[in-house]
Amino acid sequence: MSDNTLSLREILTNNIRQSGIFVAFIAIVAFFSFLHPNFLTPGNITNIILQYSYILILAIGMVIVIIGGHIDLSVGSLVALTGAVSAVMVVKNGYPWWVGVLAAIAVGLLAGVWQGFWVAYVGIPAFIVTLAGMLVFRGLTFRVLENISLSPFGGTYYQIANGFQNGLLGGYGYDVFTLVIFAIAVAGYAVNAWRNRRAALRYHQDVEAIPLFILKILAVAGVVMWFAWQLATSRGLPNVLILLAILVLIYGLVTQRTVFGRNVYAIGGNLHAAQLSGVKVKKVNFLIFVNMGFLAAIAGIVFSSRMNGAQPGAGNMFELDAIAACFIGGAAVTGGVGRVQGAMIGGLIMAVMSNGMQLMGYDQSVQQIVKGLVLLVAVAFDVYNKRRAGN
Repeated sequence: MSDNTLSLREILTNNIRQSGIFVAFIAIVAFFSFLHPNFLTPGNITNIILQYSYILILAIGMVIVIIGGHIDLSVGSLVALTGAVSAVMVVKNGYPWWVGVLAAIAVGLLAGVWQGFWVAYVGIPAFIVTLAGMLVFRGLTFRVLENISLSPFGGTYYQIANGFQNGLLGGYGYDVFTLVIFAIAVAGYAVNAWRNRRAALRYHQDVEAIPLFILKILAVAGVVMWFAWQLATSRGLPNVLILLAILVLIYGLVTQRTVFGRNVYAIGGNLHAAQLSGVKVKKVNFLIFVNMGFLAAIAGIVFSSRMNGAQPGAGNMFELDAIAACFIGGAAVTGGVGRVQGAMIGGLIMAVMSNGMQLMGYDQSVQQIVKGLVLLVAVAFDVYNKRRAGN
């Protein structure tokens, strides 16, 4: 082993926040699969994706907000408002589905501009601004819907969150298209991992040994293709999973490879240093909330499509699920730390726990207690790691 290679123990120790969350996720999946025989069936795995996709979409935006040192309590109400606007356009007034989608996105962007202005340019803390937004957007939802539910959307709009890509390449008892898409994704992951390893070696950075590197690629490929097989033998590739994958890829690049992403980390890590470095703090903070409004609108479209309608009480507590997903996924309470991929794992942990407890017959009160305890443990783990690093 060369001086630039790391053992498995060193990898786990040096990346305890990220490796810990993966281990926890695997353990939770194994726990529920042991307790309930239907947990890992193709149908239930598909249902987990359909039922919790909107929380994962919110978590993408929320982790950027948290990295920047803020919080957003309004996203659940904004999900309800954007879904309500879309329902009024499509269900009540009979406009095409895409008009409802564009109207929802426009409302989400306007809400983001509104909140971004107060946070970035007036200087009111995001906690207060978004708490006010939570009340305002919920009230507007009731006004837009006139205190009644609107349904059904039907047609193409309904297919956004409930449709599947199946049979495009044939297959007997399974969908070949789903398997091909996931195989391409695995190949892309392997190529990108190899390039990152070579780049790290060029800069004399530590990397895992070749056997461990190959083992990691094979492990990821095995898990991903097993997941693909479950989808392929159920109903095929969900439309909402395609949308989620595109968003994860885009925002993964935005946070890690762009000036905006680096500035968000800089502001959350050390605001004074970012200002001295010439970062346009007001502009970045403004864009953080505009982006959150956009993603809340996307989540609102997905949720209203999934429910096939809009309700005044939609989106209740969604903001807490999204925030919890980010903290469980490794985001730091003080800002400056976090990754989109970690937020996705955190969201999946929440989804798996909720689904598993539902299958086992636990009521909503027990689920809330367990989620709260998991969130508390995750934040305590973050505090412990910081204190240890300080010592």
